[in-house]
Amino acid sequence: MRLTEATESARQVRDLLARLETRRHGRPWNLAEIALGFVGDVGDLAKLVQGAGGVRDIPDLSSRLSHELADCLWCVLVLADQLDVDIETAFTDTMRQLTEHARSELGES
Repeated sequence: MRLTEATESARQVRDLLARLETRRHGRPWNLAEIALGFVGDVGDLAKLVQGAGGVRDIPDLSSRLSHELADCLWCVLVLADQLDVDIETAFTDTMRQLTEHARSELGES
């Protein structure tokens, strides 16, 4: 799946969840609440990474790790979409900048 397809899938799930949130709470989550949910997901991911490193004993680790990574990616895609960030271009540009920086620091420019 390409990033643009993943973004469209994330948008569709976000729309569905917004309907569910409206039914349950009278309104969909706002941008700040989505970002706060992302922070929680990153915390959950950190614990699972500790499990992968042998620091925590977590049952069904592989499945839970895969799920949490996908949750985090979903949040990034939704936040980028709602903030009108072209995440595909931003990712490409950032990887180029990081590559140039690392090569420069290594003397490989």
